[in-house]
Amino acid sequence: MKRFNDLTLREAIQEFLNTYRLDEKLLQRKVVESWGAVMGKMVSNHTTDLHIRNKKLYVKVDSAALRSELSYARTKICEALNKEAGAEVITEVIIR
Repeated sequence: MKRFNDLTLREAIQEFLNTYRLDEKLLQRKVVESWGAVMGKMVSNHTTDLHIRNKKLYVKVDSAALRSELSYARTKICEALNKEAGAEVITEVIIR
């Protein structure tokens, strides 16, 4: 391990995240928070719950029509959210 004086702040934070395995949780949080920006205001307003478990994003919406439309675009949603996060955080989107 390097001495603290030899690390930049970015390297020190990255090492801390890797050591305590927080980097995956941070990316998951980034995906959940970017849902509104990626999907738009209308979809965001009808979303009641979002959470990630085992690389699957669970989305709960309050509109049957919207649920149907989103189910057709699950792969595109997954790709867009992973692109926003900058890593493959989710592999599947499940819409309820």
